[in-house]
Amino acid sequence: MSSLGGGDNMSSGSDLPFLGSRNMELQEFSRKPRHSVSVTLGELLKRVGDSTEENHQVLELGNHSNFATTPSSFSFVLSFYNLSYSVKVKSKMSLPKCLRRGTKDDELPSDNNIKVLLNDISGEAREGEIIAVLGASGSGKSTLIDALADRISRESLKGNVTLNGEVLESKLLKVISAYVMQDDLLFPMLTVEETLMFSAEFRLPRTLSKSKKKARVQALIDQLGLRNAAKTMIGDEGHRGVSGGERRRVSIGIDIIHDPIVLFLDEPTSGLDSTSAYMVVKVLQRIAQSGSIVIMSIHQPSYRTLSLLDRLIILSRGHTVFTSPPSSLQHFFAEFGNPIPENENRIEFALDFIRELEGTPNGTKNLMEFNKTWQRKKTSTSRNNFYNGSKPSLKDAISASVSRGKLVSGATNIDPNLSSSNVSKFANPFWVDMVVIAKRSMLNSMRMPELFGMRFGAVVVTGIILATIFWKLDNSPKGIQERLGFFAFAMSTTFYTSAEAIPVFLQERYIFMRETAYNDYRRSSYVLSHAIISLPSILVLSLAFSVTTYWSVGLAGGESGFFFFLLFMVASFWAGSSFVTFLSGVIYNVMMAYTVVVAILAYFVLFSGYFISRDRIPPYWLWFHYISLVKYPFQGVLQNEFSDPNKCFVKGVQIFDVSPLRVVPEPLKIKLLQNMSKILGMNITSSTCLTTGTDILKQSGVNDLNKWTCFWITIGLGFFFRILFYFALVIGSKNKRR
Repeated sequence: MSSLGGGDNMSSGSDLPFLGSRNMELQEFSRKPRHSVSVTLGELLKRVGDSTEENHQVLELGNHSNFATTPSSFSFVLSFYNLSYSVKVKSKMSLPKCLRRGTKDDELPSDNNIKVLLNDISGEAREGEIIAVLGASGSGKSTLIDALADRISRESLKGNVTLNGEVLESKLLKVISAYVMQDDLLFPMLTVEETLMFSAEFRLPRTLSKSKKKARVQALIDQLGLRNAAKTMIGDEGHRGVSGGERRRVSIGIDIIHDPIVLFLDEPTSGLDSTSAYMVVKVLQRIAQSGSIVIMSIHQPSYRTLSLLDRLIILSRGHTVFTSPPSSLQHFFAEFGNPIPENENRIEFALDFIRELEGTPNGTKNLMEFNKTWQRKKTSTSRNNFYNGSKPSLKDAISASVSRGKLVSGATNIDPNLSSSNVSKFANPFWVDMVVIAKRSMLNSMRMPELFGMRFGAVVVTGIILATIFWKLDNSPKGIQERLGFFAFAMSTTFYTSAEAIPVFLQERYIFMRETAYNDYRRSSYVLSHAIISLPSILVLSLAFSVTTYWSVGLAGGESGFFFFLLFMVASFWAGSSFVTFLSGVIYNVMMAYTVVVAILAYFVLFSGYFISRDRIPPYWLWFHYISLVKYPFQGVLQNEFSDPNKCFVKGVQIFDVSPLRVVPEPLKIKLLQNMSKILGMNITSSTCLTTGTDILKQSGVNDLNKWTCFWITIGLGFFFRILFYFALVIGSKNKRR
């Protein structure tokens, strides 16, 4: 009797056939008979009750016969035929024709240079096996994995890829498969357990209870040999975390959380030492034996790692030079006429020999032809007993796999007809995706408070500086100019402060691309979620700046004026944050993004109406004035400040304060007013109001729109740039080669 407990008391791999012990990678395990599939995690989850988080119910497995192994007639076979893929290579720059010595046509550069990455590649991968694609750098390993995983445009890729003889539609393939990239794209401030749990929230359906999702994560942690690192943060260059091998296993775990039927991996052992690489491949072996097809590219496996692989495909410059089990290497090269020495590492010898052939005039042509002859010979002298009886349909094979509990996220989403139109693209509804994304982002941000702290500090310090410089401004003509300067700088500061949001998306861009490549969540959920979680910080920053400056500067309007000033600060931060977020979705380089943001914001300030009024802007630049993000909040706060028609800003002799006559003695100024009165035919005294707030708005050219219109336009621009950000993600996050 075997049992599965919860938390740290999970059973070891010795008790459960699908789980590895904590030191499983360091032990030698006997290989299971080929095509005999072990108990899957999904099967176990079907028997997990809705237990509490603290105490998982013990899972009684009973006799293993209760979980009959899948009949061979329902096994999966991924076949690929005559795959070819080529790309155009731009010709190198050359000297003008008149300066070149040669005039032959073959010396001239061609604009249609074609580089063949895959050339007529065929083979098959079977359930329960690990298929490894090997070859030197540039041989086409990653390209072949991308071709099989439908990451190359159908228009560019020639040949066919089938599962159990049926062509897979892209939508269905994403549901039943997973793709592990070469780079470990993880959130550094989350623990191993949290990372896998968030992946479970995305990939497992809402119909699966919370306790079952946690049980799945706990089982997966043991399967990956990560129990001792479960509570450890992933870490990055600035924070200590898990080791390289553990990071790689976490990367695998987040993509197999739904127990996929087909698993693609692009060099999962890259950058790892021999022991860590062996541990990773040992995990992949157990995943394969749980009823999956595992196809991976690998650079140069060690002797121990090679012993775990079931079938090799060795490529040379896009051509197949070997397709057989590793045990056939010795016999293959012996028949070719280059036997492998007894004490030589078989795979090292093969790769070195192939590399030497690539440097010869004839290349690997003879080896390719010999491989074709070898394969035909093997086919004619051996029978393929993988299937007993008739070949199963894809529908029957997937139905049998789902009934065993595999494909957890697809169990409630796959229609028996397997049509593209009735396969659910996502495991969860729109709002669930939003909640999970928001929860993860807030948790990650809370563990890096210095990021928001720096932005908050910058806003407060700027507010204090402005408050002390523009302390208690009066209503004199000079005070008018100072108020205009304060508003122009205050509004532009909100946008420049928003530039701090540039790295936020750029740092998780490739995580986003990995997660959306296989439909973890919708792009629209991501955009809307990040827009919502940005609001609390915007409110805090706006309130901090408004409280620091409003009463210190002596702005007009009292409490209602403060409320409206606060509203415009919120609108400005919102529009600025949306604009910067949109640019981060278009420009991928941080330094380039900062340069573009600073330049465009400078143009916005220039055309805002402060440096030159709207009436003075040349007609051919007037359009830029109306698309300026700074124009509308600047105009709105000016109208809020000078909206009182009864408030006077220039009286009597104050008219001379903004002219060279300001140095004239007071009695002479009064006499000048009297003479002006006679000429103008009106009485102007020292108390006569000459300029009201309405006059200031007209002189500044900011009276074309009222303040509420300016407010809603600013808010609308924020939504407009969020929509543009969404389309930038849709267009810019394609995961297929062309």
